[in-house]
Amino acid sequence: MDIFNDLGAGIAAVLTLQNILLLAAGVTVGMIVGVMPGLGPSAGLAILLPLTFGLDPTGAIVMLAAVYYGSMYGGTITSVLINTPGESATVASTFDGYPLARKGRAGPALVMAAVASFVAGTVGAVLISFFAPLTASVAKTFGPPELFLVVVAGLLTLIVIVGKHRMLGFLSALIGFALATVGIDVGVGQQRYTFGSTELINGIDFVPVAIGLFGVGEILHTVWRGGHLEKIAYAKVSVRDRAFWPTRQDYRESAGAMGRGSLLGFFVGTAPGAGATVASLMSYNLEKSVSKTPEKFGKGAMAGLAGPEAANNGASAGAMVPLLTLGIPGSGATAVLLAGFLMWGLQPGPLLMEQNPEFAWGLIASMYLGNVMLLLINVFMIPSFASVARVPFRILAPVIIVLCALGTYTVNGSIIEVGIMLTCGVLGFFMRRYGMSPAALVIALVLGPLAEETLRQTMVISGGDMTIFLRRTTSMWLLVAIAVLVTLPLLSPWISRIVRVRVRNAGLRRRRRERTGRGRPGRAGTVGTHPPEQPHTSPEDTQHATVGAEPPRQREDL
Repeated sequence: MDIFNDLGAGIAAVLTLQNILLLAAGVTVGMIVGVMPGLGPSAGLAILLPLTFGLDPTGAIVMLAAVYYGSMYGGTITSVLINTPGESATVASTFDGYPLARKGRAGPALVMAAVASFVAGTVGAVLISFFAPLTASVAKTFGPPELFLVVVAGLLTLIVIVGKHRMLGFLSALIGFALATVGIDVGVGQQRYTFGSTELINGIDFVPVAIGLFGVGEILHTVWRGGHLEKIAYAKVSVRDRAFWPTRQDYRESAGAMGRGSLLGFFVGTAPGAGATVASLMSYNLEKSVSKTPEKFGKGAMAGLAGPEAANNGASAGAMVPLLTLGIPGSGATAVLLAGFLMWGLQPGPLLMEQNPEFAWGLIASMYLGNVMLLLINVFMIPSFASVARVPFRILAPVIIVLCALGTYTVNGSIIEVGIMLTCGVLGFFMRRYGMSPAALVIALVLGPLAEETLRQTMVISGGDMTIFLRRTTSMWLLVAIAVLVTLPLLSPWISRIVRVRVRNAGLRRRRRERTGRGRPGRAGTVGTHPPEQPHTSPEDTQHATVGAEPPRQREDL
């Protein structure tokens, strides 16, 4: 099959000494980025992106992708040890991870999280190998109208997921689109919003904006909320301790959660805008609903940790599908990866896997190898990574800001871009302060030129007739999906209220029937006809009598 041939070629491209070293470095740096407070995959990728300019594209993407999924697990370490998520996708890991650590089971919790990450990453890599070519073949039929609607749908999905602050998310996307219009309009050859500055003729580069929003902005916000003054007690872990390793019972309880979380996370991650955070929270709720002992969740259930961990790593893999096949990022981190593609002269989309198979399949193959490295490095170096979280934030903050400035300057050697980075850092602080979405701004900035180009092409094809979106079957279905995305937030409170009322009424009716059945004399063989005291009661009658004669204490509990 072509898939196996292409995958074999990708593995051959990755199995060089340079790429293996870059892969190991990416996983290690990603772990450190995830553990360090005030950082996350988006900030880490934005800071490291300028350092990849001297590498070949395959080696660069191998390292950056390893940083991406390595940072997911790094955030789990602080979630378990100090109840502080290193990244938003690991919020659900605190629900049961920290209670496990308080019970003295921090080691088994971290090892189980590493195993869940490995399982989900491997499952995700297998699914990418099959779904990415299929999605690319479908996307080849897309024209400018469909591509424009896909961009719109991706941004709307992200805005809807923002939650209560959807209008602020919409405003964030508008700011991103506005920044994307700075520079030369390729359609008419005129300058837009350059204000006479030659530095802005080529537009606002993505790198200083991303580094400022995700790096400097997060540092300023952490200082503002007093994170640099916090003193936290850390749980101790040691690989030499026999209690460090999970038991067989732990693996039995978590096996199903890993499988469900891997699949759920992957397919949630493939939706543009739906990221690892959404997937992990959905997985936690799913595991709690299917568990035979839901009362243990929130008190140290191993399945409550394994499911979300598998989901957030599965979502990281799933996000690669729209990125590679459509050129649509689903999060701030994948938007940074998309910017890297463009700077390396590669255009993600339906033709990427045909025109640059070594690059695309090299990335997919590196995920198989990277997950093995991630498991080995995680399990045996957990205490070392945990010590990184003990570095005082007052030391980390200035170092990170200096790295942000150096990374920005090395891109084009422009002091103005350093100023843009610092300005965006202040903007990122206020966006976090008032509930806006830096990720929506960055994704809109990256997708703005694509949206403008495809809309202009659509209008040229149709002669300015907007009904072209209704005359094409695929675009019409995309419009239906967009309509659902717009109306669903308006209807969701009403739907949730109806569901809650019906569930409550169903529970009340069930309890009423149970109480009525116990108090009413039954047919032959029940309490009313054959009381237990009669000597000639049959075994069947005794069984009915036992069911019917509940003690008063149990009736009060019900």
